[in-house]
Amino acid sequence: MTEPRRAGAPAPESPDAPDTPVLLDADVVVIGAGPTGLMLAGELRLGGADVIVLESRETPTTESRASTLHARTMELLDDRGLLTPLGTPPSEPRGHFGGIPLDLTLPGRHPGQWKVEQTRTEALLQEWATGLGADVRRGHTLRSLTVTETYAEAGATGPGGRDVRVRARYAVGCDGERSTVRALAGAEFPGQEARRELLRADVAGIDVPDRRFQRLPGGLAVAACRNGVTRVMVHEFGRPAVARTGEPEFAEVVDVWKRVTGEDISGGTPLWVNSFHDANRQLTRYRDGRVLWAGDAAHQQMPIGGQALNLGLQDAVNLGWKLAAVVRGTAPDGLLDTYHDERHAVGRQVLGNIRAQALLLLGGPEAEPVRSLLGPLIALDDVRAHLAGKVSGLDIRYGAGAADVHPLTGTRLPRTALVDDGREAVDPSLRAGQGLFLTLDPSGTGPGTGAAAAAAWAGRVGTAVARPVPGGVLDGLDAVLVRPDGYLAWTSADGAGPEAALHRWFGAPTHL
Repeated sequence: MTEPRRAGAPAPESPDAPDTPVLLDADVVVIGAGPTGLMLAGELRLGGADVIVLESRETPTTESRASTLHARTMELLDDRGLLTPLGTPPSEPRGHFGGIPLDLTLPGRHPGQWKVEQTRTEALLQEWATGLGADVRRGHTLRSLTVTETYAEAGATGPGGRDVRVRARYAVGCDGERSTVRALAGAEFPGQEARRELLRADVAGIDVPDRRFQRLPGGLAVAACRNGVTRVMVHEFGRPAVARTGEPEFAEVVDVWKRVTGEDISGGTPLWVNSFHDANRQLTRYRDGRVLWAGDAAHQQMPIGGQALNLGLQDAVNLGWKLAAVVRGTAPDGLLDTYHDERHAVGRQVLGNIRAQALLLLGGPEAEPVRSLLGPLIALDDVRAHLAGKVSGLDIRYGAGAADVHPLTGTRLPRTALVDDGREAVDPSLRAGQGLFLTLDPSGTGPGTGAAAAAAWAGRVGTAVARPVPGGVLDGLDAVLVRPDGYLAWTSADGAGPEAALHRWFGAPTHL
């Protein structure tokens, strides 16, 4: 494990000098230690960047707001060796699109969706990131952000009111939909205001029927009991979103639940009460010079089907290796612009499908004709596969439409198209956050087109040989270049050799 650099770390804090500012240096300061911020911190450390994470909460969350990991996110966690600690979480092939049942099964290593409590996801990612050397500082509330041509400095109030300042080359806001980084930077965040909301609560000691998006005359009701605790969610048709400064009272959930279902849950014990709405916004730019955003700080959406969590984790994996390469000097600053180009487009598409789902899910009687039309269409396999690809993230293709490239270029590496010959399912290069030049040779021994060129990027791009499945999607290709996030940067069927792709994504060669 590489120890983190502390170029400007202060001497140990003196309790006799509480007014003395704590001055810290880092390559990157990340604001927010939720799943996105912790995933990003781990990715940055894999790439050799020094990172400090500032989090206002003094302890990790005890709330499991998001509990669904989709197929693409599971693949990324697999790439980094993070699935083993999770064991075998419950999986479910059936999801939904706007409350209409949808089979999410598509070809891949982890089809369907997987149920992992957010508390468990955060604990896993924090252990991983800190184990790699990330410095996670809780109880630090961001109050200022100063950006110059050469650095970004985050000013925070630490434990005991201590003034803490972190000067870094880049700052990344991963601090949620009410992002302080976004507010301090004055970033444009256009979109749709909240119009409808869902109330939800985890309640012990109640006995109500399990419901999966049950549409009743007065509204929508969901209930699921697990280990003696029932999560209820309810929306009353026609009831507008409430302007809130905090979480709703349990009494409000009780009242709305009774009006919609006719059931009284007032005798239960609320363990957690929350609301979420259908506001739909996206930053104009995910990057503003030395400041970047990821996760809910970059896009605000209704968390339908767990897409918000997965979108944020995938933002982090896309950004992490690029930002690490830039701060290490192995790639030009312009590589960071590809983060905006790629993830803003993906975010726009996801926000679009979530907006459509919100109308189907929370719309009253006026939505029934559309729901009646869509139900039979989803049963058609092409339609099902199309929507499942959108929800799961398996349909992403970066740079779609580029000339002279193979249709697989820009898509994820389909490992189901490789023959398992006893080696690790995931190449060690990807586990270490490096790129991979993969020779596709039916014999499993050939050098492959471009392998010699890739050797000049040793240390940033690993090499391996694999056998493609006869007749599979990789059949007929001699080699592919895989980015650290698992997407194909080049195939041997593209219009040129791998050198241009190697330069674009990995900078100048290590040696010629």
